[in-house]
Amino acid sequence: MIKWENLNTLEAFKKLQSLKNLVSVKAELSGTGAAERVSSCSAPMAAGLTYNYAAKQVNPQLLTVLQELADEAQLTEKFAELYNGAVINTGENRKVLHHLARGQLGQTVTYDGKNAREFYVSQQKAIADFAEKVHSGKITNTAGEPFTTVIQIGIGGSDLGPRALYLALEQWAAANKTLKMKAHFISNVDPDDGAGVIASADLAHSLFILVSKSGTTQETLANELFVKDFLKKAGLDPARHMVAVTSETSPLANNPAYLASFYIDDYIGGRFSSTSAVGGAVLSLAFGPDVFAALLNGAHEADKTAANPDITKNPSMLDALIGVYERNVQEYPATAILPYSQALSRFPAHLQQADMESNGKQVNRRGEPVPYATGPVIFGEPGTNGQHSFYQLLHQGTDIVPLQFIGFTDNQRGADVTVDGSTSQKKLCANLAAQITAFACGKSDSNPNKNFPGERPSSLIYGKQLTPEALGALLAHFENKIMFQGFLWNLNSFDQEGVQLGKKLTKQVLSGDMDGALKAYAGLLGV
Repeated sequence: MIKWENLNTLEAFKKLQSLKNLVSVKAELSGTGAAERVSSCSAPMAAGLTYNYAAKQVNPQLLTVLQELADEAQLTEKFAELYNGAVINTGENRKVLHHLARGQLGQTVTYDGKNAREFYVSQQKAIADFAEKVHSGKITNTAGEPFTTVIQIGIGGSDLGPRALYLALEQWAAANKTLKMKAHFISNVDPDDGAGVIASADLAHSLFILVSKSGTTQETLANELFVKDFLKKAGLDPARHMVAVTSETSPLANNPAYLASFYIDDYIGGRFSSTSAVGGAVLSLAFGPDVFAALLNGAHEADKTAANPDITKNPSMLDALIGVYERNVQEYPATAILPYSQALSRFPAHLQQADMESNGKQVNRRGEPVPYATGPVIFGEPGTNGQHSFYQLLHQGTDIVPLQFIGFTDNQRGADVTVDGSTSQKKLCANLAAQITAFACGKSDSNPNKNFPGERPSSLIYGKQLTPEALGALLAHFENKIMFQGFLWNLNSFDQEGVQLGKKLTKQVLSGDMDGALKAYAGLLGV
């Protein structure tokens, strides 16, 4: 029987609290056993990736207690409940099925007489067929000319994830000759966003994807009308330039105002929708359906490892457990995501939404206040850029911030140059190795301003190259980490009431039905 209990009631967590500051990562990595520790503290991931936790403040004793916590919290069983179709999203009384968009992990899941897996596969196939017709010239603009650019209109999960994945594979696709169409994204209701994208695109040869599950998202519909106005002024028929990704019951479904409609359902939340039609349409058009299928395969392989009850063979669960130790025992307030790959420039922004929207909660699944800290603040920037930005605080600030590094031995383009005896890629990896060591081990100096205390814990996810399969595995790793942490904190990680109040107040402002502070601030801004 599944028990949904608060973290502080679990016996293993009480034991974990007694192990605060148990391990000095500085001592572990400064001694003669450093090489052995680095080589032994690893968990294999999917798609050739590895999760290395040698620079985390853990040892075998702590890992034993973390395994006890995973078992007592029934993390494996709760994950099985989720992928087998139980109502896990208690706030909205919904199943949580994003894993089914990339593969079948357990039993058949149905709703309203529909096989969920078959539905997701059918949409993937419909998108693939459409993309192939666009690429072959069977679907063209009004003048019979091919589309060369795809532009996604969406916000939140309809933008952050797909944008991050597109940017992650753009250079790989160019190098591997699978870049079919350039992609752009319009998300902000600020008209400068849309106008800037349109100004940089060839409007006559641009295909727009409107993404709105409900078909009523205010910012997205405003941007749709904004784009349609530009199309009409250019003498173009918007209906020949737009497709919709929406639910089957929305006003956008089967609408003659769109070339085609592709469907999502209420059981895949926006921030987890990149492997559904939300990401599938733009990625299949940009790179081809086979590249999107490879990404899905990498994600599914990672999902399979997430079902393993042994935390040393389940990197997303281990990552989650260490994160809870850092947040609730070590009391670290934030986590930095630091990819040493320019391709992952927007990946931290996507994870910021995925994590903070999921686990930024103060009540449990029953609506009761929780007496412990929940989700950390998530932020990040690619290396080496971040080294010249906020690393100062990370190295010598008063707060310790756990770090999650990501790196690859090979770049995506294959182009490089040797300067001062090493290539740019080797310089990038050298910086990554140096930063992990510097954060962990620090450096003593008689000048306090030059003293580095060290003891900054970090993990490293690494592989040979950022391919579609590796990207899918990386995405699923973090999605599953977020899920497991939500289970540990006894939260509903799959609703987002925190974004609703501002939306309601915005409608009041625009309708003129306001008073007090709302009216005062609206007046300052000329609304």
